[in-house]
This record gives sequence, C-alpha cells and structure tokens, in this order.
Amino acid sequence: MNLKKESKRTPSIQKSAASLLPISLHAWLVFIFGALLYANTLSHGFTQDDAIVIYDNMYTTKGISGIKGLFTKDTFYGFFKEEGKAKLVSGGRYRPFTPAMFAIEYQLVGNNPWLGHLINILLYGFLCFMVYKLMVLMLCYKEDTLNKRYIALAITLLYAAHPLHTEAVANIKGRDEIMSMLGSVVSLYYILKFTDTKQIKALIIALISFFIAFLSKENTITFLAVIPLALYYFRDKSIRHSIVSTLPLLIPTIVFLLMRTSVLGNDFGGTPMELMNNPFLKLSNGVYVPFSASEKAATIIFTLGKYIQLLLFPHPLTHDYYPRYIDIMHFGDYRVVLSLLVYILLGYIAFRGFKTKSIVAFGAAYYLVTLSIVSNIVFPIGTNMSERFMFMPSLGFAMMVGWAMYEWVFKKLGKKVFFSLLGVIILLFSLKTFTRNQVWESDFKLFTTDVKTSTNSAKVLNAAGGALTTKAFDEKDEAKKKNMLHEAIGYLTKAVKIHPGYKNAYLIMGNAYYYLKDYDHAIEAYGNALKIDPDFKDAFVNQAIVLREAGKYAGETLNDLKKAEIYLTRSYQMNPNDMETTRLLGVLSGIKGNHQDAVKYFSKVVEADPKNANAQLNLSIALQNAGELLKAEEHRKKAEALGAEQPKN
Repeated sequence: MNLKKESKRTPSIQKSAASLLPISLHAWLVFIFGALLYANTLSHGFTQDDAIVIYDNMYTTKGISGIKGLFTKDTFYGFFKEEGKAKLVSGGRYRPFTPAMFAIEYQLVGNNPWLGHLINILLYGFLCFMVYKLMVLMLCYKEDTLNKRYIALAITLLYAAHPLHTEAVANIKGRDEIMSMLGSVVSLYYILKFTDTKQIKALIIALISFFIAFLSKENTITFLAVIPLALYYFRDKSIRHSIVSTLPLLIPTIVFLLMRTSVLGNDFGGTPMELMNNPFLKLSNGVYVPFSASEKAATIIFTLGKYIQLLLFPHPLTHDYYPRYIDIMHFGDYRVVLSLLVYILLGYIAFRGFKTKSIVAFGAAYYLVTLSIVSNIVFPIGTNMSERFMFMPSLGFAMMVGWAMYEWVFKKLGKKVFFSLLGVIILLFSLKTFTRNQVWESDFKLFTTDVKTSTNSAKVLNAAGGALTTKAFDEKDEAKKKNMLHEAIGYLTKAVKIHPGYKNAYLIMGNAYYYLKDYDHAIEAYGNALKIDPDFKDAFVNQAIVLREAGKYAGETLNDLKKAEIYLTRSYQMNPNDMETTRLLGVLSGIKGNHQDAVKYFSKVVEADPKNANAQLNLSIALQNAGELLKAEEHRKKAEALGAEQPKN
C-alpha cells in the first residue's frame, strides 16, 4: 500500500508529533520488553559454540592481552590452535569484535558466563529500541500520525518477541548476530538522519557503526543494498541519488575487507568434502559425492520455505538443521514447489514495490536481500540452515506482517481488534521465547532436548551422545549410569548410520562402551574411527588405553592369559611408553614363566620411575625367578628402603 496515499484513504488521527507520546518513551518500553524476554537466561551457563570463542579460545582466555591475536587470526584459530583447521568452514571467518568483547569480560569475571548473558540481554533490548526508532524515522518522515506509530510499534514488538531469536540472544556466542544487526540498524538510522539534517556527526556515527557491524559478522554487507533501498522508499530519492548517498559506507567496507584479506588471504577454502561442513554431499558406492544441481537447488529452496514456516509458526525449534534433518530434496516434492511459489511471490512484491513504495514491498525486498547471504545460493555456509540466520531477515517479516495487520485488521475491524490480535501474537511468541530460552541453560539440556526434534541430524545425535556420555562418567548411581550410556550409544549408532564417515561419533561411542566395560565394542569403535582417519590422535590414544584395560580384565577376571596377551601386546605396540601396560606385560610374562621377558618389562618400569617401591620389588622377584640372585637382592633392598612390603613365603 502506498505510504504517500495513506492519509487520504485512512481516517487516521491527525496529530502533530508534539502531541503524541514521546518517541523515547515508546522506545524505552520496547527496550524493557526485549530485555525482559531474555532475563531468564542470566543464570545460564556456556553452551554450544561458546567454547570456540570464549572459554576454550587461547586468545579470549588471555583477557585484554589476547585481543591482538583475535584481530590478527581467523576467529576459529584460537580454538583449534592449528593453521588450516580454522578454515574448516568455507572461506574462513574473520569476526574479531565480539571475541574482543568476550576477552574484556573474561578479564573482568574470568570463566563465568553471567556477564556475557547480561550484556547480550542489554544489547538485544537496545537493538529493539533502535528498531523502533528506525521504524518511526522511516514511516513518520512525511506525516507523523498515531496510526503510523501503531505500525512502528507493531513491527518492533513482532521482531522483539519472535522466538527464532533465542539462538542469537540466549547463546553468548550469538552476540555476533546482535552486534551485526545493531550496527547495521544504527548505520541505516543515522544515514537517514544525515540525509534529513546534513549533520556530519550523523554520518560519522553511521560509518563507525557500520564498521563495528562488519567486524562482528560479514552479513552486514547486505545493508549496502538495504540502505539505498530505504532512501529510495522512504525519502523519495531517485535510485541514483540513493546509491550515491550510500557511497560513504564503502569506506568501512573497504577497510574491513582489507583487514580480512590481510588475515585470511584470498583463499576461500574450496568446497569441503566432509558432510558436517558441506550438507550437499551424498554417499555413492561408499564415497561422498556432491548433490546433482537439481538436488542442491531443490534442497536450498526447501530450506528457504522452512524459514517462512518457522517465521509464521515457530515450533518446534532446534539449534541443529544438519544432515539429514534436512534430507535430499527433489522438485517432485510439493513442499519444494510451494516454497518456490512463495519466493516468486515475495520477489514480485519486492519488484512491484519500486513503483508503489509500500512498507510491505520494502519488507519483502529487505527480507530477500538479507537472506541472500545465508541462503547457500551466494556461497556455501557449511550447513543447510540455522535459526540464527533469521535474526536479520526477520525484521522484513515483521514489517510485512505489521503492515498487513494494519491494512486488513486495523482499517477494517478497528483499533481494539488490531491490538487484541497483536497482543495474542506477542503473548504466544513471548511464551515460546521464554520456554525456548530454558533449553539453552546448558549443553546437556540443549542437546538432549533438540535431539528429539532433529531426529535425523548426525551432528546433534553425536552431540547428545557426547553429553550423555560425559554426564554418565560422573554419575554415582550405576543403574542410571548404564541407562545413560546405552541411550548415548543409541544416538551415536544412528549418527554413524546417517554419516558413516563420522569419526568423532565413533570416538564417543568407544568412550561409552569403555565406561560400560564393554571393551570389545570399545576397541571396535575406536578402530572404526582410525579407519576413517589413521592420524586421529584421540582415537589412537583411547584405543591403546582400552586395549590395556581389556587385557587386564581378561587376565585378572577371566583368567584368559592368551586373550590378555593379545590385547596387552597390541596396546604396547601402540604406546610402548605406557608404564601400566608395561607392568602388566611383566606380570603376564612372569605368570607364563617367561622370566627374561618379565625382567625386560619390569626393568623398563623401574627405569621410568626408580623411586617406585612396587616396581623395584617386581623387578627383584623377576630377577630372582630368572636366576640373577645378586641383582635380585640389590633391587629387593631398594624396594625395602622405599617402603615396599615384602612378599610372604
């Protein structure tokens, strides 16, 4: 609907801006609303990717002194601590601003998440504050009426309450989304201010905000299209003038791109061939190959439709949309066709808006532009989709819905029905946001909850299996412990069925079997991990340990010396410097009458730890059995001096 014609058709309340409630009061009420929605996250712990950018990041944990490293390395480098691994996602990541904030917070409160959650809450409240001010500045430029304020308020409340934002706000790491959106919104606001007032101060604030937004997350770049669109729609500028007015923003853009290139280079990493970093792979004859062009296009279109579904009806929610929660799709699926039709309609509305200049058309254009960079169309993002990717585009959705409610409800049914319907939607959204926040309390709660939604996601199946295995390790109740471990194995078995090359799932499966003392299955699981990656250090180390324990169990409990020897020998071959394995081989050799071998193994243990009284005593006994009596007596005295109890005759 044309904004310029609105006052002629609508019996709006024509009042001057001075007679309306102050903008600042509306905005602060929105700030409080947005912040209170997430107040129940204040006591939450660290979750999900917080490890990467906060408590397991070698730069962040240095506090202020680590900030230089955050600005001079890939964002993931401080976690992986290896060149190359940081570029597991295509093109690498350069987002130093929010990790620098985390470093300052770490300096102040250490490994404590409360301050991070508090800052996220306040920043989100401030973002809602700025969204409201922006809506007023856009909608009320020519004519400041109470009706237009209603539209601005409805749009802002719909945006503030939307449950899809929980991943960005309830997860501390999600601050990159908040800061990118906040910096972009502030930049747009002050570009409009500069256009209206020509005050250099407004332009400077816009440039600084845009630079901060870029340093927070790269999808800020979409606002290079959004801002001229806003000038064209809401300031009656020509397309050429709108573009020219946006040119100053190229300064922070170029500076950021130069910084990014200097750190990451021009290597965009190619296309990963690991399913957890590239969802558009499928198994063919036991080997992962790319989707066909048709499969990839259909799958992308389906996920875009899934976003629309979640914007309209945000349930159920999950943090994980990895393969195969989103399966391989085809154009024969009605959901793909329906999604395509919806986006054709949105494109038509946005294109037609160049003539009508309606808020719904701007909302459609804004949605499509900001969605583009996370759509897997422009470049691969490493997953099918994610709820946090809607943090920026969802404002376009709120604009379309807010304006539609005004046109179809407020105008036709009146103000009371309008606010009643808006209130019901906001209440439902808020309740969903509040309850969804609670799931983000901890990794354990997040993973074990979302695995029931993302039932075919190999990644969350692995995560839930890992969380259960870790928790089971500390569980004192043996019955509960076994139940948790069996549940974990169930999830992990399904994960490797979906993704047979998932080495980490096999690793965790091995751990779960080990805690159950099911050594044969543990050995098999670690072996599968090593088949996938022979250099997988964790699997190698763990398999050596479980072989040792399996050998010990076979010898001491089953009295199966042959099996014990097989396991212990394999363990020793993998790690000849493990002194417990060496000791056990010494004991086994002695029992079998291989006294020279027993001397060899016990001598190695003593060499590693000469002050170990029992080691000295074992060597003394082995030497005596081997007929080396003088040496046996020498080590017996050393054992006695160290406090070893002598064996009784």
